[in-house]
Amino acid sequence: MIFPATTAFYAGVLALVLVGLSGWVMAGRLAGNVLHGDGGDADLQKRIRSQANFVEYVPIALILIGLLEGRGTGHGTIQALLVALLVGRLLHPVGMFAPANSPRQFACRGGGMVLTFGTIVVAAVMLLV
Repeated sequence: MIFPATTAFYAGVLALVLVGLSGWVMAGRLAGNVLHGDGGDADLQKRIRSQANFVEYVPIALILIGLLEGRGTGHGTIQALLVALLVGRLLHPVGMFAPANSPRQFACRGGGMVLTFGTIVVAAVMLLV
């Protein structure tokens, strides 16, 4: 098995993004004096869901891509999947704060979801065939 060095690098980058999202949630909690939950604050709820959504999807995507890299899938394919995942996860929180049904919401939140799901589906199918 090949060590998944590219996936490891992006895992490090994505871990830093998670720390940033976590800090963003903590700042919202401090600003609103909210110790638990969202305190009924819609903006804080969006921050919390942005962080939680990241935690829900990134680990499985990294595992799938790491397995692909470990079995020798081409570097270009691995890089494309990881860039798509990173861009998708960066776009999503921006879209969470866009006005409802706006082009920014569609492009950022929708685009982030499509890139994330697309990455997971492509990686999963590649592992199965």
